[in-house]
Amino acid sequence: MRHATLGHAWKTATVAIAIALGLAGSANAQSTLKVGANIGNVPWEFQDAQGKSVGFEIDLVNEVAKRNGMTAEIVNIPFQGLFAAVQSGQIDAAVSSITITKKRLESVAFAQPYYDSDQSLTVTKASGVKNVAGLAGKVIGVDTGSTGDMWATQNQATTKVKEIRRYEGLNPAMLDLAAGRIDGYVSDIPALLYYIKDKPQFAVVERIKTTEQYSVMTAKNSPFLPKINDAITAMKKDGSLAAIHKKWFGTDPDVGMATATVLEIPKL
Repeated sequence: MRHATLGHAWKTATVAIAIALGLAGSANAQSTLKVGANIGNVPWEFQDAQGKSVGFEIDLVNEVAKRNGMTAEIVNIPFQGLFAAVQSGQIDAAVSSITITKKRLESVAFAQPYYDSDQSLTVTKASGVKNVAGLAGKVIGVDTGSTGDMWATQNQATTKVKEIRRYEGLNPAMLDLAAGRIDGYVSDIPALLYYIKDKPQFAVVERIKTTEQYSVMTAKNSPFLPKINDAITAMKKDGSLAAIHKKWFGTDPDVGMATATVLEIPKL
């Protein structure tokens, strides 16, 4: 009988410990927002000199987590792996300048957009070029096979651009722009705003609309989606998202852009 009582007591204690551990794990899960990101994606998420993850989207998710009484845990995952990771529950959300598309909405969900990733025209201030209309007879650079390349090719007759030169990345194109070998450079606006913020000889003189928008990705029907979305709404309303934009790109977001405008959760 004594053995039975001891056995019962042992089982009761074991169950109690298991419940306690389970509750602790649950509390820990609720206090941490696990966010996947492809670290190395400047200026969205990358490592600083101390090895700390920094960037526009790192600041964004840290603030989103904070407003929900949580702490963001950043998990470094290659870009293509982010989709399976949110679907499987390995992570609660993902960022990495992820464009919202109808195709992606079939299998994952997104909070409201927080960035319009259009193309842009960058020139030297000394060139006198003020906008796309000033490119007639000029030579411009683009990234090979990029959205900017497609735009420039499709609109060459309209813009009357004399020549399109193709580059493998931003740095060689900007070197040629600085040297006067090209008159303008068409590429992703966030990359250019970040690149020139401490280089006053350059200017982004026009945003070229391509309708791409970035947001935080989650699994479909994720309980985190409305929490993330509400936090982004609050950040837009109180100006803290605009402050993150200014920190990383050196300018306020343009009026009417997703960074400063409360929008709906994307739907199919």
